[in-house]
Amino acid sequence: MRVKRGVATHRRHKKYLSAAKGFRGGRSRLYRTAREAVERSLQYAFVGRKLRKRDFRALWILRINAGARLSGLSYSRFMHGLKLAGIELNRKVLADLAVSQKDDFARVVELAKAALK
Repeated sequence: MRVKRGVATHRRHKKYLSAAKGFRGGRSRLYRTAREAVERSLQYAFVGRKLRKRDFRALWILRINAGARLSGLSYSRFMHGLKLAGIELNRKVLADLAVSQKDDFARVVELAKAALK
């Protein structure tokens, strides 16, 4: 008896076509183009997970710099002051303070300033 692979093929095609839902034109309807589009989208997703970390760090540094400059310190001097003062707050927390609790952030900047002198 010969092996008929229709069920396995249909299942594989269905997997890619359902992953391509929302894609435009043939990329969501035709198996071959859908597969190419899905595989490329998975590559972009992999790269994007790495880029997200880079982008967020850059955003945090921008926010910290803006907050520190309001109190008369540059970003690099502020971070150096924090290290000298022994304050171990990460950039994510510092950026959140700079945006949502400006007065608390200003106090942290003053501590860093005092440690620089």
